[in-house]
Amino acid sequence: MTATKQQAPVLNGGAEAHTCVVPPTQSQYSSIEQALGDALAAYGVTGLAIHPDGAVHRFDAADKTKGNRNGWYVCPSLEVAVYGFWHTGEQHTITTGGKADPAAAAEARLAAQRAREQRDVERRQQQAKTAEQARHWWATAGAADPSHPYLSKKRLAPHGLRQRDTMLLVPLFFESELVNLERIFPNGGKRPLPGGRVKGVASLIGRLEGAERVLVAEGWSTAAALHEAMGCPVVVARNADNLAPVARRLRQRLPADVGITICGDDDRHLPAQGLANKGRVAARHAALAIDATLLMPSFCEGCETCTDFADIRLCRQGGGRD
Repeated sequence: MTATKQQAPVLNGGAEAHTCVVPPTQSQYSSIEQALGDALAAYGVTGLAIHPDGAVHRFDAADKTKGNRNGWYVCPSLEVAVYGFWHTGEQHTITTGGKADPAAAAEARLAAQRAREQRDVERRQQQAKTAEQARHWWATAGAADPSHPYLSKKRLAPHGLRQRDTMLLVPLFFESELVNLERIFPNGGKRPLPGGRVKGVASLIGRLEGAERVLVAEGWSTAAALHEAMGCPVVVARNADNLAPVARRLRQRLPADVGITICGDDDRHLPAQGLANKGRVAARHAALAIDATLLMPSFCEGCETCTDFADIRLCRQGGGRD
């Protein structure tokens, strides 16, 4: 493994990429229903009943799982509609033809603002509901079974995890408040509780008090492997996109003389698919954001499957990667 201080940023990659769809060219339409229907069809959304009633309506985005409700539209008049997608941040205005009059355009902007405000309210309400569920599950769960299939396969101790039925529970905190849980299933699948906060959340293995250095890693198993190997407390950021937000909050919380090391994943298989090495890019970005040390895995000669420190640990123990 190699530890370095980063000097230059890498700007490509890191954040989740979204396919950009060019909205259809404005044409003459006999109704706003037809205009909006054609616009949404470009995003794979078809058969949607359009209601030009001035209210915000939600629908499933075609590129997300069923029931996602990430798409929205509002028709403030019979000649203009505003539509968009929460998960990409896209927003477009379409009219029945030509340029909408100033009053209609102003109403469209207000309608879009109302849609955003409604979405924010709904998101906060759902996050609060999920946080309540997470606290109940955590309070009523038992200690994790050390022989749980996931822990056995990874050859890791539970490190404070709890268990509900066959699910391991990883507590996810935001500003010291338990707001969500990551469920780890026996087959290794990982899912947070639906509707809960995920951005900026983190978990901790070990204790921060008295630490001279704190590590930050993506996944729980990587963090646990690092903790067992190095003895340092490790903050679990959960994924690449969370590394920088979690690292910034950690730097603000810790005394200035406590060092932070970002321990990245190396998604070295992605460049062959024409994609950025997300783990490496995100780790470098996080290290640069707080002037931290960067630690990346060094793989055994001939190893082609390992991508993180947990994989390396298993590989060198003869266990192979999951």
